[in-house]
Amino acid sequence: MLIGTELLAKVKELGDASKSEIVRECGYVSSKKDGGDRLNFTAFYEALLEAKGVAFGGGGKVGKGGRKLSYIATVQGNGNLLIGKAYTALLELEPGEQFEIKLGRKQIRLLPVGAMEEMLEDEDE
Repeated sequence: MLIGTELLAKVKELGDASKSEIVRECGYVSSKKDGGDRLNFTAFYEALLEAKGVAFGGGGKVGKGGRKLSYIATVQGNGNLLIGKAYTALLELEPGEQFEIKLGRKQIRLLPVGAMEEMLEDEDE
């Protein structure tokens, strides 16, 4: 299979030939079980785009897709404020951990139970 500048040169050389003939001449052919030939148009077009310098597809991405964290919580219809697993995992919280809720102006702080006592003890020392 030709790639890069060799592919571009071959396509220019075969300019008046049919698409099937160009794909066959560039080597984008595989064998079927019954012995016939299968033309790989998709692989040919991807190689052609890459040879022309067109970034195609997202092959460079690694990892999970999905939503990104917005850092915004919304009150649900039943009145609950749901934080979500992504945020608790980010904070490395474990099931059963307890927090004191401190309400401030335009903010809600969650302090681990006993954290205020520890902070006061550290200040005294």
